Amino acid sequence: MTKPDTKSEPARGARASRRTTSPAGSRTARRAGSAKTETPYHHGALRDALLQAAERVLERDGLAGLTLRAVAREAGVSHAAPTHHFGDLTGLLSELAAVGFRQFNAAMAASCDAATTPLEAALARPKAYVAYAQAHPGMYSIMFRTERLDYSRPSLHAAAEASFAGLANAVGMMRQEQISGDALTLNQGAAIARAWSMVHGFTTLLLDGRLEDILSRLPEGTTAERLLEAMLTAPVAVKPSGL
Repeated sequence: MTKPDTKSEPARGARASRRTTSPAGSRTARRAGSAKTETPYHHGALRDALLQAAERVLERDGLAGLTLRAVAREAGVSHAAPTHHFGDLTGLLSELAAVGFRQFNAAMAASCDAATTPLEAALARPKAYVAYAQAHPGMYSIMFRTERLDYSRPSLHAAAEASFAGLANAVGMMRQEQISGDALTLNQGAAIARAWSMVHGFTTLLLDGRLEDILSRLPEGTTAERLLEAMLTAPVAVKPSGL
């Protein structure tokens, strides 16, 4: 009879153990590694990442394509993440509109700082208004969609108020008087509403392509910006010839 090789049994057992446990251990390690790659954002940065993703979706797919799930897919996070940070779609749109107003206000301020003459200063804000809308049509479209926004959210309320204060200050500079946003005279209110209506209306017509017919009839090379300048600097009424 051949004597059993007892020394080889532990070795075989160890090899068997490695064969049975090593793959499982590898799978566990792979799962742990993949879990890390599925959460690429630090908790504090996820909110901003979601807003950036929402802006990309909005500019690419329009307001109809902006959903909580679409934003989550764009950001590469779970579908629950936008709800956790913004509550619902109205909350997300409101916070996104606040971002838009802050960008908008910064563009207005930068344009005024760059002006070197009184005329440039008077035209800087309206030009920047139109330029922002052309560069960010999606963001611009939701900033004034009152029915889709919750202005009780502090960030949106503060950003919108800052935008109005900037407009009131610009009108006050043109009128050479100090305008308080809290209390307006009728003439001050009329001046602010006139300026806003003119520029906002021009911008809306431009984005909708409704000014193309007018531009096609103007001298060759006349741009929308030049048309806006002429609108803003033209006298309100022209005295009839012969008088």
